[in-house]
Amino acid sequence: MSHPALPAADAAFAAALAESPRGPVRDGAFALWLVVRAALGVAPPLGPTPKHPERLKAVAARLRSLNTPGPLRRSLTAAMADLHRGTAPAVVLSHLIAPTADTLGRRLADGVAAAARAARPPKAA
Repeated sequence: MSHPALPAADAAFAAALAESPRGPVRDGAFALWLVVRAALGVAPPLGPTPKHPERLKAVAARLRSLNTPGPLRRSLTAAMADLHRGTAPAVVLSHLIAPTADTLGRRLADGVAAAARAARPPKAA
């Protein structure tokens, strides 16, 4: 089962990856996509699974091997630490919007913002 917002996020990141040349920008977009997918994987309505800690460790290991722009790398490292601590996925994703806009452009930042909105828990009636 996957998060309902995942297809839209995947499409935005696939387009960005296809358009970007090899190097830090492409690696940054890929790294951001990995973190967005990890955050949406624990967002409501899904919630964490027993395999969640292992998946986060795998994503963190993959992030270390990528050549991402400095400000984005620091933000992604902080986001992964927040996800490990159990911080709400919507909060984690909202903290990535500004560094994404600064390093990768507004279009991907808008995609992260949409994912952050989708990761919010439903309002109680």
